[in-house]
Amino acid sequence: QVQLVESGGGLVRPGGSLRLSCVASGTLIYIWDMGWFRQAPGKQRELVASITRTNSTKYSDSVRGRFTIYKDIPNNTVYLLMSSLEFDDTAVYYCNANYLSTNHWGQGTQVNDSS
Repeated sequence: QVQLVESGGGLVRPGGSLRLSCVASGTLIYIWDMGWFRQAPGKQRELVASITRTNSTKYSDSVRGRFTIYKDIPNNTVYLLMSSLEFDDTAVYYCNANYLSTNHWGQGTQVNDSS
């Protein structure tokens, strides 16, 4: 059974940094295209960053240059390093594993603005 468990969310101040983690079990992350999505209150879930099986990365316009997605293969973990955080980054962040028509989601981790 594939499971994705996110952690690392919390309170942040504008300009601050956080690193989110997504640990996979029941599978190996390198066989999936991995992504981080977020959903703010009253808004649709949106793709923030993705990294393919061949390590190509993409970012949404709103986070490019501030967020970095990367994989730690030995620890079967995908990270989202977030810096220069802004109020609009407040959301629940979800990890996703995708291949063809198969999707797996984590339960999400909350990132809140402390101001």
